[in-house]
Amino acid sequence: MLTSKLVPYFLMFLVLFHTGLARTCSMYKVTKDGKTFVGCNEDAWRTSPRIWFEIAGKNAIYGAAFTGSRFDGSNGFAPQSGMNESGLSFSRLASFTPRRRANGIKPPILNQTNFLKHVLHSCRTVEEVQRYVSQFDRSTFMEDVLIYIDKSGKYLIVEPYSTQIGYENTYVLSNFCPSITSKKEALKLNRYRKGIELLNSKLDTTLVFLRSLSDSMHVCRPKIGDGTLLTSIWELKEGKIHLYFYHDYTHHISFQLNDELQKGDHLLSIDDLFPKNAEFEKLGTYKTTKNTLWIMLSMIFFSFTLFCSAIYFCINFFFKRNKYHFLKLMLTMSGFLVSYYVYVLCTHQNIFYFSAPYEDRFSMVVSLLAYVPNILVLITISFIYWNLIVFRTKSWSIIPRNLFILNNVVYVILLCFFFYWRLVWF
Repeated sequence: MLTSKLVPYFLMFLVLFHTGLARTCSMYKVTKDGKTFVGCNEDAWRTSPRIWFEIAGKNAIYGAAFTGSRFDGSNGFAPQSGMNESGLSFSRLASFTPRRRANGIKPPILNQTNFLKHVLHSCRTVEEVQRYVSQFDRSTFMEDVLIYIDKSGKYLIVEPYSTQIGYENTYVLSNFCPSITSKKEALKLNRYRKGIELLNSKLDTTLVFLRSLSDSMHVCRPKIGDGTLLTSIWELKEGKIHLYFYHDYTHHISFQLNDELQKGDHLLSIDDLFPKNAEFEKLGTYKTTKNTLWIMLSMIFFSFTLFCSAIYFCINFFFKRNKYHFLKLMLTMSGFLVSYYVYVLCTHQNIFYFSAPYEDRFSMVVSLLAYVPNILVLITISFIYWNLIVFRTKSWSIIPRNLFILNNVVYVILLCFFFYWRLVWF
């Protein structure tokens, strides 16, 4: 009965404190001698990178190529970057924008994927893009910043509440909204700073230089070798596309947009176009709450079990005093703490890929929770010892005694996962 009453509150807890996935990307654009080049790094933990081509048609003035890795159901893959046959390119980067009251009433964007595709299918210049996107309420892109570049070299920054056209020959962007981020703050991002430094030292448009520029801005984390999933370099005037896969800059493949559009609509799996990559293979076999359903369901079960157990021991602590009473308070505190940490593992994908102890730029609480696996090792050893004493002496009644055993079983299983994910770090 108690458990059934707690279920709605636990689910509400998950909803209220849910945190979306963090995504990191970077891009640059270089204009020289009448030619413009755009480089995009998609940093993602997905294993489904794609490039696809969509021809012009009844509702599409221009044919276009797109790259992306997130499958969006009936909409197909969601574009992360792209270019149309008129030389208009775009990139989508994760960014935080504070929500505020919009000026006026505009129609909402109901489908992000279709919206992004439609812009490239119908616009030729950044001015046309600006006029089109300004008609809509763009609050659906609260976690994104979009940048469009046409072959003249002009670029357009599209944020949820503002748009801005720029004319510089070089421009670098990473995970921030330019309208609310100072240059000093932006330079704290390594990818952005490295791109700026290289472009300040040299301005070139050869593929060798652009590859080195993309390389300097790529990510490869030491824990399992994950990072930049796909690098694309777009030649806007010539309509050429160059791809590099999984931060390996020794191999590349190129496409001519017009030639590909003549083949009709088609989609290619990028990992099939390149030699086998050991780090990518490792990513594909690395199991987390986000890519393995049974692990996610197990973590939810463990979190809920510890949450309910903590409430039970808390009530028992105040209303039934007996030998080894202090253990009930310890079980209450550890139950709530570990339950919340397991919930965080279900909602913060970054933790699985960054070295321990994980530091969250946006949450001191999440950063402090990185110490939970170490604490759990110590208290589990202690709990197993006291559990044996309580069970042997029968100091508690059968329900709390067996619940104590269940807690220890859950803790041991969780520790196995924590060691696999390298979350225990002392």
